[in-house]
Amino acid sequence: MTRRADRLLPVVLLALCFVPVLSGTLRLVQLAGGPEIMPADDRFLDWPMALVVHIVGSAVFAVGCVFQLVPTIRRRHPDWHRRAGRVLAVAGLMVAGSALWLTLFYDPQPGTGPLLLVLRLVVAPAMAGCLVVGVAAARRRDFRAHRAWMIRGYALALGAGTQVFTLGFGEAVLGHGELRGDLLRVAAWVINLAVAEWAIRRPARRRTSRARRVPAEVVSP
Repeated sequence: MTRRADRLLPVVLLALCFVPVLSGTLRLVQLAGGPEIMPADDRFLDWPMALVVHIVGSAVFAVGCVFQLVPTIRRRHPDWHRRAGRVLAVAGLMVAGSALWLTLFYDPQPGTGPLLLVLRLVVAPAMAGCLVVGVAAARRRDFRAHRAWMIRGYALALGAGTQVFTLGFGEAVLGHGELRGDLLRVAAWVINLAVAEWAIRRPARRRTSRARRVPAEVVSP
């Protein structure tokens, strides 16, 4: 990764986190009895604990992982990376577990349909699985696999940030509707996973291409 990309990565990721973290913070203020800056959601009034866990865990995981993914920080502060990684893995599992709980035991979000319900039941366990496999890989010192699985888990977690753009631009072009909205939300996860797989494979391709050039340069007259 170039120095320019190294500097740009946290800016892009923090921008994706901004709207979900802000809306979650405003929802916590509202649940605590503060002013209703955003429309109320009566689904969580009886027992809001799962929502609180989801919001707090999401904020910690989304923002904290930004700095875990910057190569310069990982190289210069390996001890911090390990200690923060343990905390963030727990936060990520809190996010996945609470997302599954909210999907199973609360009424669906207004304006969404069965497609999104099914996908949420898939994405939450998939995110938890990525984190568990990633932590296990780190414990056996397979850091390439660790990096790959943690990136995939983070990509799934950051779906809400990308949905801000897919919904915003998609509904402006295609119009509103239950199925359209569900598909645009699903598109956010697809985009994130596609970018994650590109990021995982790109360094390997670059190293391979360099390795292939060396023999050619050595044997050339």
